[in-house]
Amino acid sequence: MKIIHIDTTNGLCGALFVVLGLFFAYQSWMMDMGTALRMGPGYFPLLLAGILLLLGIIVLIQATRVASEPIGPLAWRGMLLILPAPIFFGLTVRGLGFLPAIFITALIASFASMRMKPITALILSAGVTLFSYLVFSRGLSLPYRPFGPWLGF
Repeated sequence: MKIIHIDTTNGLCGALFVVLGLFFAYQSWMMDMGTALRMGPGYFPLLLAGILLLLGIIVLIQATRVASEPIGPLAWRGMLLILPAPIFFGLTVRGLGFLPAIFITALIASFASMRMKPITALILSAGVTLFSYLVFSRGLSLPYRPFGPWLGF
């Protein structure tokens, strides 16, 4: 009898994907599906749940074939700076305006790397702000106010 070795890291990730995929598939199955041309509220979530389930199965199969490296230490600095950055943007975009909110959000996220220097972070944030302004405000003509009422504009 051959014993199958399962890599615990990939096995746990694959199992989590499968469980979440099944949970969301069940939840979306309870909604109206509609058709491919007239999608109901459950159609797209069911499609995404199926993709998540498929990815979970692929990761589980991969866990039986390839041994991976053990999980290293958690990057606390990255989690404490990357995760709140979009929350900060969402909470301040109306009050500060689009440009300052993007600039500060990019500045917060850039310091997730220990190698980021302050001058580089400022240049990177200015570049992201300029790019976002050109794409969203000019290119797509989205109605974002460049500066908000908190700044007195």
